[in-house]
Amino acid sequence: MTLPLVIYRSLRQHALSTLVTAASIALASGLLLCVWMVKVQSQAVFSTTTGGFDAVLGARGSKLQLVLNSVFHLEASPGNIEWDDYQAIRKNPAVRSAIPIAVGDNLRGYRIVGTVPELFSDVSYAPGRRYAVEPGGRFFIKDAKEAVVGSFAAERLGLKRGDTFHPFHGLVFNPSAVHAETYVVTGILKPTNTPADRVVWIPLEGVQTMSGHDPRAAKEVSAVLVQLRSPTAGFRLDIAYNKQGDRLTFAYPVGAIIADLFDRISWFDRVLTLVAYMVALVAAGSVLASIYNSMSSRRRDLAILRALGARRRTVFGSVVAEAACIGAIGSIAGYAVYLVLFTIVAGIVREQTGVVLSVFAWHPVVAACPAAMVALCALGGIVPALKAFRTPVAETLAPVS
Repeated sequence: MTLPLVIYRSLRQHALSTLVTAASIALASGLLLCVWMVKVQSQAVFSTTTGGFDAVLGARGSKLQLVLNSVFHLEASPGNIEWDDYQAIRKNPAVRSAIPIAVGDNLRGYRIVGTVPELFSDVSYAPGRRYAVEPGGRFFIKDAKEAVVGSFAAERLGLKRGDTFHPFHGLVFNPSAVHAETYVVTGILKPTNTPADRVVWIPLEGVQTMSGHDPRAAKEVSAVLVQLRSPTAGFRLDIAYNKQGDRLTFAYPVGAIIADLFDRISWFDRVLTLVAYMVALVAAGSVLASIYNSMSSRRRDLAILRALGARRRTVFGSVVAEAACIGAIGSIAGYAVYLVLFTIVAGIVREQTGVVLSVFAWHPVVAACPAAMVALCALGGIVPALKAFRTPVAETLAPVS
């Protein structure tokens, strides 16, 4: 028990420097964990969040913009397509289902999307999972002035079944741009942890014929969400619309397009990771400096240990173990830092996209990062340990005349 007691007393004797050093390690460990887990989860969740659809048909333009607008309800619409284009792809033998949507309005900042009842009755937004409303509610009826509100939007807007509202024109909330139509909420969607939770859903005709809209909108849709019968069908339609045609864009496959987005911004992830690594190195350096600077006041204690029979390697090991203990304390506290940082980031991601990230999701880095920090701190303790190893017993314990 001698070695653990020596380490404990040393940590207690230098409590202030130990806490400050451990705090820097906690920050480094928590930051590194947060950056890594947000990156890993975001890529996984966004790449698999497709709403149950394989592709999106829309106006000529960017595939990424089309997917962000139609599936994630972000970005502005690249334009409308004719009703005949929707009918054509709906009747295509390679297509299992085609769901039209229309956008262009909001409710106090939350996007209003017009669609058909089949989105809720026929489509699984995830394997084995279909849209459902909270008890007592129902989905809207085609052509009626009714709405179904996503769970997150309903919570933030304070809406419940039976409430009424007036839509606002545009995708950005402007209190003066209110429409005359009144809609009644018939149901609140059960949480799906997808972008659908941030949307106010109304019948397609409601957006197409809304007062103040261009009359031509009644014969147009913003995009068509497509489910295919086979992957090969997607490649055939990609050639037909994107290679041979010049009016429309067929965004396929949705998951690969989102994955490409993360590839484009991977430099940002690398910058954040580099910052986290630098913080970790600085934290390890602070361990080295903290213990090394205390060596002068500890020389006599170490010499007494040697005089009492402690071997050089025991003294060396005690200093390295002390550095590792500081790293362990900081790494454990780092989980608290990670919890706070990740919760804040996850809240922002959910607010902006509707996608939910889990702070308790498992990944090997959750265990590897703290272990690496402890090892790094132990490595930082080698220099002061060498100084302790070389402490001359006789010279140090000689009385000063």
